Amino acid sequence: MRIGAAISDPSRIIAQGLGVWKAENDEWLNDFDECLKKFNPSLVVVGLPVRTDGKISSMSEKILAVIENLKSKYPELEFTTWDERFTTVIAQQTLISADVSRKKRKKNVDKIAAVLILENWLEFHS
Repeated sequence: MRIGAAISDPSRIIAQGLGVWKAENDEWLNDFDECLKKFNPSLVVVGLPVRTDGKISSMSEKILAVIENLKSKYPELEFTTWDERFTTVIAQQTLISADVSRKKRKKNVDKIAAVLILENWLEFHS
């Protein structure tokens, strides 16, 4: 599994991709911690993989458990979730239409999906 990361500007208008972290073990937490130190956010928006029928999936439950652990580790931060349905598909289509090679698409799709999730959240809350 990979985790795409994005950040918004202080006025919460523009989303920018930061990168992709491999989440095969807990090493991604080091990257997350470094990101928090560098950008000092007050809110973390986490994409929630909801089923197409709107119900919570088993992966959603795992993500919610990770969020609970993060809340205890970073009590000063606010965490919220956002429906991430179809963001990976849209990111793939965007990269394909931009004629990005398959290798580069695989490397960047999660970062683009993170930007889409954050853009959707920002637009909804503007």
